[in-house]
Amino acid sequence: MFTGIVTDQGEIVALQQEGDLRARIRTGYDVDRLDIGASVSCDGVCLTVVTKGRDPQPWFEVQASAETLDKTNLAAWAPGKRINLERALKVGDELGGHIVSGHVDGTATVVSLRQEGDSTRVRLRAPESLARFIAPKGSVALDGISLTVNEVEGAEFGVNLIPHTKEATTWGTLREGQPVNLEIDTMARYVARLREWS
Repeated sequence: MFTGIVTDQGEIVALQQEGDLRARIRTGYDVDRLDIGASVSCDGVCLTVVTKGRDPQPWFEVQASAETLDKTNLAAWAPGKRINLERALKVGDELGGHIVSGHVDGTATVVSLRQEGDSTRVRLRAPESLARFIAPKGSVALDGISLTVNEVEGAEFGVNLIPHTKEATTWGTLREGQPVNLEIDTMARYVARLREWS
């Protein structure tokens, strides 16, 4: 489990297709304290550390299955790309965002970016199948970032980025038309499922 609070910006340094996609990610994390088998949120996708090392900068490698590539934007990863990273939540950690599983539901597309004072208002379009789970003042995880939904109009919804979010994450370089990993709020998913049975 994660919180959607990004703690590092990693960099893709190598990719290899070997049945699954294997990615090497340069990180600021202390890899001596990153266990093989640990879960790391990589642009919002929960991936497992399969090896690690230094060259001399610290790095770790993960594997992404065909299902993951189909549901996310990871198929567009390329060497040099910066990604949002978050270590798994530990018991007793502060829950600063919201409960995020790292199980991405699909991708949303950036429709527009507009400056509002120092902040940026971002409008996105969700897949029709996921739009019903997004509610005003609810939470979503976008590329692993916990954000509050401002407004919803059909399949489109808006979020606000404060300057800190743009500096601490990869979203300082966000552009129109960009696909971003979308994880709907876990509670919304369960409420919808319960309504199907009532």
